[in-house]
Amino acid sequence: MDQTEGHDLIPFSLGLLLGAAVGAGVALLTAPRSGRKTRKKLARGAEDLRERATDRWDELADEVRDRVDEALSAARTRFP
Repeated sequence: MDQTEGHDLIPFSLGLLLGAAVGAGVALLTAPRSGRKTRKKLARGAEDLRERATDRWDELADEVRDRVDEALSAARTRFP
């Protein structure tokens, strides 16, 4: 094993951390909205998603209920 392998890891790790820090800083400086506006937009999106999921769940429950009623009605007709 070459002794320089362990020494190469330190500069790479430092470069990785420095790159991540610079990238995070650039992202913060170039963000299209403030943090408050971004949080509000995310909250609205989550609320919309919750409402759509609730509506879809209700539609699915109604559809299942209708199909069960149809199956029971058909069974009652066949087996009086």
